[in-house]
Amino acid sequence: PTYPPSDLELAPPLSFFLWSSIPDDELLKVAAENRLREPAVLERQIRRMLADPKSERFVDNFAGQWLYLRNLTNHQPNSMMFPDFDDNLRLAFRREAELFFASIVREDRNVLDLMTADYTFVDERLARHYGIPNVYGSQFRRVTLTDDARKGLLGKGAILMVTSQATRTSPVVRGKWILDNILNAPPPPPPPNVPPLPEPDGSGKVSTMRERMEAHRRNPVCANCHRLFDPIGLAMENFDAVGRWRTRDGGSLG
Repeated sequence: PTYPPSDLELAPPLSFFLWSSIPDDELLKVAAENRLREPAVLERQIRRMLADPKSERFVDNFAGQWLYLRNLTNHQPNSMMFPDFDDNLRLAFRREAELFFASIVREDRNVLDLMTADYTFVDERLARHYGIPNVYGSQFRRVTLTDDARKGLLGKGAILMVTSQATRTSPVVRGKWILDNILNAPPPPPPPNVPPLPEPDGSGKVSTMRERMEAHRRNPVCANCHRLFDPIGLAMENFDAVGRWRTRDGGSLG
């Protein structure tokens, strides 16, 4: 049989989850008085801990792992194809995602706002990348979004970049990321010897990613899995590999 943890057993994991550190005196005092599991007391302690600067560790660790923000450091878009990308934009991507995630948590917003919230946080560099006017300086500030495509996590440059390749978008990676991280419905692992996406045929025509994916799905070995995540990933094809909005892919309509 399983048993619920005692108050003193609950305090350490709660503290390590929110603070990545040991419980403070107040949390231990409440636990020692056997009051921590009382719903009102537990909520009060959680709100107090989230208001403490130490909760930045929760944002850094939890969001860094869940949203793949840690992968931004080593992700390097091709400089020939994306010459405007630089480390300032990389840092801005991460800070935007962290501030957005923290706002959902600290403002006790509906979890669905992660996907639909009509605001974000930008500095001048990021605002220029997104095409948001009248933002100047290096300080991040909260702005209301008028573009529906930018709302929520799926409009964030950090998510769009870490789910892309260095030279192109990847509907497969984007679709699988949403299935894994948002819907908790991971697809089965790929079979061995999966053939790569078809490359340009030398005719001079540059195929769109959608056209290349359609050709890839003609292989029955690939089709079963791709029908799960391709539609999701392809729905995000208007964002390029560094999160810019586009209306064309490879010279053709996307």
